[in-house]
Amino acid sequence: MATTRYDAIIIGAGPAGIFAAIELVRSRPGMRIVVLERGKPIARRSCPARETHCVGCPTCAIMTGWGGAGAFSDGKLTLSTDVGGWLGDFVGAAQLERLIEDSDRVWLEFGATPEVHAPSPAAEERLVRAATLAGMRLVPMRVRHIGSDRSPAVLQAMHDYLESAGVEIRTETGAETVVVDGGHARGVRLVDGTELRSDVVIAAPGRDGADWLATQARALGIPLVSNAVDIGVRVEVPAPVMEPLTDHLYEAKLIHYSRRFGDQVRTFCMNPYGAVTTESYGDIVTVNGHSYADRKTGNTNFAVLVSQSFTHPFQEPITYGTSIARLANLLGEGILIQRLGDLRAGRRSTDKRIAESIVEPTMSGATPGDLSFVLPYRHLVDILEFLEAMDVLAPGVAADDTLLYGVEVKFYSSRLELGADLQTQVAGLYAIGDGAGVTRGLVQSGASGLVAARAVLREMGM
Repeated sequence: MATTRYDAIIIGAGPAGIFAAIELVRSRPGMRIVVLERGKPIARRSCPARETHCVGCPTCAIMTGWGGAGAFSDGKLTLSTDVGGWLGDFVGAAQLERLIEDSDRVWLEFGATPEVHAPSPAAEERLVRAATLAGMRLVPMRVRHIGSDRSPAVLQAMHDYLESAGVEIRTETGAETVVVDGGHARGVRLVDGTELRSDVVIAAPGRDGADWLATQARALGIPLVSNAVDIGVRVEVPAPVMEPLTDHLYEAKLIHYSRRFGDQVRTFCMNPYGAVTTESYGDIVTVNGHSYADRKTGNTNFAVLVSQSFTHPFQEPITYGTSIARLANLLGEGILIQRLGDLRAGRRSTDKRIAESIVEPTMSGATPGDLSFVLPYRHLVDILEFLEAMDVLAPGVAADDTLLYGVEVKFYSSRLELGADLQTQVAGLYAIGDGAGVTRGLVQSGASGLVAARAVLREMGM
């Protein structure tokens, strides 16, 4: 049994926690580090929903385990300061640029594809102009695409490196409480009652651990700020419909402010020639999408999300989003699917109408239904308006046979009050990654791990 005293304890083995461990052990070889992850090793992570349907596993293999939610994601590395989170709010724009470059180098070192998707200057200018005329803002960006099929190997390589460098990795090990004494972090109490001691605790629990981290923050008196919640649908169209955009951009990041309500509506996680899938948050199932590096479907999918921030007295955006997702699960026994033409006509989709659609669903097990029974009126109006505007850029997006899956919800965890080094008001306790409400993408998540690790090293005089 390894010693229970460490130089640093890292909670969570997603990109944020992994990158913090890599930075620490490289800068100070021999440092005693333990990484705690309540999910399984990556080789043992398997999801029934990928083959049949979600069965409500006690610990979701898509959301937890070595590599975090990113292990089975599309593996898109967005190399832009405009996408992927709010890390720039803490470190500034210039520093964020450098951190994205540093994070990208680590991804490349462990096997990310060297190919970068980016539009030519002429194509970028043309597409930005076309988006403007359609009432949308296009955010051009450079993207590396690892692919859902290759991402596990990249993250396994990081695991093997850390293990060979002497980092102790404990999977299927849950952290119960951050131990604090005299305003300073002193360690972690595990679910089984074991205490691990360290004056440095880096909390990187990921989206699935966001509620746990918020509970810890409240218990320790660390102020929280509620982030927005994004609610919408996953759209699936024939791949040729999106090729005017994806041939140049790979992922088209489009932002629109609805005429009716002024809400921000945007695309998210575009997957050319990809597949629609699910992800689980506790007892609810939401929709997602991915694409592979080595095989293609005939469809492209992307999310259309409406961002909502709530003001006093309501401070439960995650509960709000969860309630809508739970209603969709209740009506559809999981995920609902509807033709856009049926939604506009005010009727539910049926198996027959879905089968007659020119768009063949890439997700099996979704229930034909009516999303108007689930989505709030405001969200529904915003989404329909957005698709009509997007149809100007990519004719066919707003066709009757376009498929909508629902619901898709992105919970941007309550953000802890943090310093520029991502340290909380509890000395020695850092909060990083998606679970801390700091990031929402692979590159910035990894970069947040670098920020915390470098702060720890400075405290150690390195």
